[in-house]
Amino acid sequence: MRDMATGHDSTSITISQPYTDEKFEDLRRMGKQIKNPGARWGERPKSHIGHKQRNFKAVAIDVPDFNFGVYMRQNTDVEEDFSCGIEYRPLAGSAIVLARYNGPSHWHRDADRVIDRRPHIHRASERAISMGKKPDWFAEETDRFDTVEGALACLMEDYFLTGISGVEHDHPRLDI
Repeated sequence: MRDMATGHDSTSITISQPYTDEKFEDLRRMGKQIKNPGARWGERPKSHIGHKQRNFKAVAIDVPDFNFGVYMRQNTDVEEDFSCGIEYRPLAGSAIVLARYNGPSHWHRDADRVIDRRPHIHRASERAISMGKKPDWFAEETDRFDTVEGALACLMEDYFLTGISGVEHDHPRLDI
């Protein structure tokens, strides 16, 4: 039976507001397939002059009407200024950023920490929303990537994304 409010089959997973950490985790763990792996770099997106950006569309593998957007953004002059991100695009309502993997070109400050020019990962949280901040306000420092390509590889691994080949980690894990 279809739920008229969400348009989803009532026997499938549904993600609705209010967003909770459990719902963010459900969205993270969903297998997702990139639908346009050949997306090209576009120069100078309006929102970030001096950057180039690639935009991908993805769908949940088991629930194809769950849509996601994935991007790669790179400053054309400063190699350390980059970001990769994923957002959930519900059938009704506004898109919500689930995560951003940022380069070390800037410092980040939130209620818990200051990260001084180190790669860091922002993840959506119930706590940030309850504080009236952007869902992905909090961030944690990482040593998992140094480049936009490495950030995309980590995002694909962490958010169960497939469909783009040849994406390599900056720091491959050694399975001993």
